[in-house]
Amino acid sequence: MSNKLSINQWAEEDRPREKMIAQGAEALTNAELLAILIGSGSTEKSAVDLMKEILNDCNNSLNTLGKLSTHDLCKYNGIGDAKAISILAACELGKRRQAESPEERPKLNTATKVYNHMHPVMQDLDVEEFWILLLNQNYQLIKKVRISHGGITETAVDIRIIIREAVLANATILAVCHNHPSGNLTPSRADNELTTSIQRACSLMRIHFMDHVIVTDGLYYSFHEQGKC
Repeated sequence: MSNKLSINQWAEEDRPREKMIAQGAEALTNAELLAILIGSGSTEKSAVDLMKEILNDCNNSLNTLGKLSTHDLCKYNGIGDAKAISILAACELGKRRQAESPEERPKLNTATKVYNHMHPVMQDLDVEEFWILLLNQNYQLIKKVRISHGGITETAVDIRIIIREAVLANATILAVCHNHPSGNLTPSRADNELTTSIQRACSLMRIHFMDHVIVTDGLYYSFHEQGKC
């Protein structure tokens, strides 16, 4: 009987999945990343040790690994068709990612650009929605998040959720926007109070609050352009 420890018997911080959660994918070796894909090894070897063996036979080259066939991989004890296909699918995805151009992030450094970006999302809504735009230090969009979907005249917004989303996305700049289905551009008292509260929360978290834009079909209102934030 083999005395080899399975991955489940390792210290938790040494297990590939737990290590990836705790330290990020970049902390894992190629063998550990591939071990996550195949899930298990053989009766003699853990998934990591099995992938170390295969990579060693490929001169530790992922490029060489990607050139193997399922037949080549299935020669290793512990690798069947399903695991071989998973390995080669991952290699193919890596090759395709390398061939692609990086996704171009829109730069939203003015209220007009925010409006042009959000108007297609909001132009046909018959109720209010509140969105946040999470930006990096170059005003490039990291992602946009709908925070709430409400009634005809207002929608409830939890500032804690806004700040949480910004922190999780490592955003350094925040813009927010909501629509007025009525077409009335004038901010309500609740709009003014919400803008002030967001500004205070951003200041505490050292996030630059860029603007609050009210969107209607064809026009917008910018708190920043009006000197209110």
